[in-house]
Amino acid sequence: MTSLLPVDAARAAVLAAVTPLGTEEVPLAQALGRVLARDVRAGGDVPPFRNSAMDGFAVAAGPADRRLRIVGESRAGSPAAVALGPGDAVRISTGAAVPDGADAVVMVERTEEHPDGTVTVHDEATPDRNVRGAGEDLRAGTVAVPAGTTLGPAALGVAATAGVAHVTCARRPRVALLATGDELVPIGEPLPPGGIHDSNAVALAGYVALAGGEVVSRTRTPDTAEATRAAIREALADADVLISTGGVSVGAHDHVKDALAAAGVEERFWRVALRPGKPTWFGVRGEQLVLGLPGNPVSAMVTFLLFARPALLALQGAPALAPRDTAVLTRAVPRHAVRDEMVRVTLDGDRATPTGPQGSHVMTSMLAADALALVPMGEGELPAGAEVAVERL
Repeated sequence: MTSLLPVDAARAAVLAAVTPLGTEEVPLAQALGRVLARDVRAGGDVPPFRNSAMDGFAVAAGPADRRLRIVGESRAGSPAAVALGPGDAVRISTGAAVPDGADAVVMVERTEEHPDGTVTVHDEATPDRNVRGAGEDLRAGTVAVPAGTTLGPAALGVAATAGVAHVTCARRPRVALLATGDELVPIGEPLPPGGIHDSNAVALAGYVALAGGEVVSRTRTPDTAEATRAAIREALADADVLISTGGVSVGAHDHVKDALAAAGVEERFWRVALRPGKPTWFGVRGEQLVLGLPGNPVSAMVTFLLFARPALLALQGAPALAPRDTAVLTRAVPRHAVRDEMVRVTLDGDRATPTGPQGSHVMTSMLAADALALVPMGEGELPAGAEVAVERL
């Protein structure tokens, strides 16, 4: 019997097989969730000019309670046409350019306008008060968003401010999903005797999308050797990553491993010291990655998160593994003698509480989960109050 590979060793084997994908230019407006492959640098200073942080009056530095002539207005997008002279003030809006000759802005609440076109400023105007300097956020040529960043709304906004319309991103991994099992029924269809809905199809597709991948095919195949071979050949035709569920154990109807071998996929490991997820299989064909995950829904999700998600991120040049945190168990958890267990938990600060029954078929255990808690193998149970490593979901 093949020995069980430790979880971290299995992860390392998967990541060692990754060859990062190529790059492509993506319009900034379409780049949400993409991984940046080249630094975005500021095309100019941000902000590009001195501007006001307040609605008020732009003035030269000076004492409080001065009465000044209002000689113009500076609005956002429409700078004042005049420079300040001695005794002058310019009405100014937030974000508008500070006119030449002005050192500060006095907020409108601390001023008093008069019918004769003058204004009294009741605050002392110290240099640069309520003024945002040119380049205060970014200097021209500096890195605005570094390569390897997964582009969220804030990063897109920064890139836009830096003046770019297109960004260089890693190509999205093309992922084929293959579910095996005579019992699988398309979602929404009536269940025959012995049938179950194919929940892995939608759950894993969602995880693929969140990891930046693109699902290029979803296939269900019955538990026959011929059908499994045909489905695997087809799935490998246009995918960077093939993820199958079911058929990787030792039953009479488990044909995936033989079919992968027939398709030229080289096995790197099979069976991990993990609960749930012991039958997990991994192999390669050239630069293609193949993960055979267990068919039980929770096992499929947990092993996807542990092995497939890091691979998809690494293919895009993103950080593959976030650092593990630590938390304290609020309840005792039974231990498995020879396998580490990934317990689904909710987190409240540094306190980890199991979500309920942890069977590999109990999909609802994933619903409220914030993290997977690593309960190391051993005898007896891990008591309440014990510290565990956690991986946030």
